Amino acid sequence: MEESPVAGVTFRFIETNGIRMRIAEMGDEGPLVLLAHGWPESWYSWRHQIPALANAGYRVVVPEMRGYGETDAPESVDDYDIVHLAGDMVGVLDAVGVKEGEEKATIVGHDWGAVVAANSVLLHPDRFSSLVLMSVPYRARSTQSPMDAMTARVGDNFFYILYHNEPGGVADAEYDGNPRGLLSRLYLSPDSPREAPEVTDPKRSAGGWIPRLGAPKGLPGWLTPEDLDYYVTQFESSGFRGGVNYYRNFQRNWEITEHLADAKIEVPTLFIAGQKDVVIGGATAPMLTKMMEQTVTDLRDVVIVPEIGHWIQQEDPVATNEALLSFLNSL
Repeated sequence: MEESPVAGVTFRFIETNGIRMRIAEMGDEGPLVLLAHGWPESWYSWRHQIPALANAGYRVVVPEMRGYGETDAPESVDDYDIVHLAGDMVGVLDAVGVKEGEEKATIVGHDWGAVVAANSVLLHPDRFSSLVLMSVPYRARSTQSPMDAMTARVGDNFFYILYHNEPGGVADAEYDGNPRGLLSRLYLSPDSPREAPEVTDPKRSAGGWIPRLGAPKGLPGWLTPEDLDYYVTQFESSGFRGGVNYYRNFQRNWEITEHLADAKIEVPTLFIAGQKDVVIGGATAPMLTKMMEQTVTDLRDVVIVPEIGHWIQQEDPVATNEALLSFLNSL
């Protein structure tokens, strides 16, 4: 078993929901906090939160999500739908001894992890006591198919989510061929200097994603060469197919959650994002509050961190940990 690059963190394998999953852990007792990472990320994306939470008296469990790291990556695309992903989270609770009808956990998710976290609470409300969403706010289920909406919006121009849905695994093949190229271009701050992109034609036919992202002129201050090397090694080992399969379920997830159309998240909830995160598209805290209050009945706070981009918990761990601990300690 690999030695953890984060002091105090241990790894083990568990069985959950029909797969073998690797989890990182720290903290022997206290309320359980489950941290769910996004794409293209790793348990390591939470390296600043794990010790902060554990040292504050929480028991922290961080799965390598289905398809990532040393966790199993099933072949079938359908095995990555939201019902499976939420089932994985419940299976983690069972495996670490948090039993149904007893203790409940707080689930924290960033990016795709936020989608998994919100749906875990909706599908298994008896297992989670509170929720933290980072970067991706919870919106009510759309009445229109999200794939139809995206296709109508971008037409034959390149859009990464549609690219991830193209048949034949073209996206994962591109990323598997150059993991460092992709990760080094994505793990940047909004103002990080870049080279000019090699492909500027917006049409999908002009090329894939990596050449559209200008190469970095250096690493951002929050990412060391060792950090990047660790991520690259993770994806060289696992490949990108598992993570990209989450995107291949956009349509399926919409179809199989029709029963959640009017469902509301009723546990205490916190939302955190960087002000310059493209996912929130310039929305302010009042705008996000107004939108989320339609579907989240106990929204405790919306924290927008100035000048920060998508990788909130890595870019500004101090502000992230402060918001997390303030929320957790208030429960």
